[in-house]
Amino acid sequence: MNKYKHEFTVIPASESQETLDYVNRILKEERDIEFTTKPLETSRFQVENIKFAYVIYEDGLVVNVMYTIDGPKKPAVGFKLSEGMEIPKELETKFKFARQKSNLAGTIRGSFFVIKGEY
Repeated sequence: MNKYKHEFTVIPASESQETLDYVNRILKEERDIEFTTKPLETSRFQVENIKFAYVIYEDGLVVNVMYTIDGPKKPAVGFKLSEGMEIPKELETKFKFARQKSNLAGTIRGSFFVIKGEY
């Protein structure tokens, strides 16, 4: 379960091209980011008025898009690095990462940016 009391499930990236295209489009159009690492799994769901999309990569990077469809919260893209993971070259000069505690993953490092366009 995530903090929104939604059962978090993933599917293989090979079965979720629509989610990959959605996340990749936002990354490319907003910050000109294209990852070379292979995506392994994705998740896409909605809780109340918030849409979520996650892509989990082979190297341990997790990218999530949180998009509020009718409220004042700003949509954002978050990056989470697994414990001990180096910052991917695509992100190392563009973002600063802060350490966070995760109940599932131990200590992680994360960063984010606010989405300006509409997706």
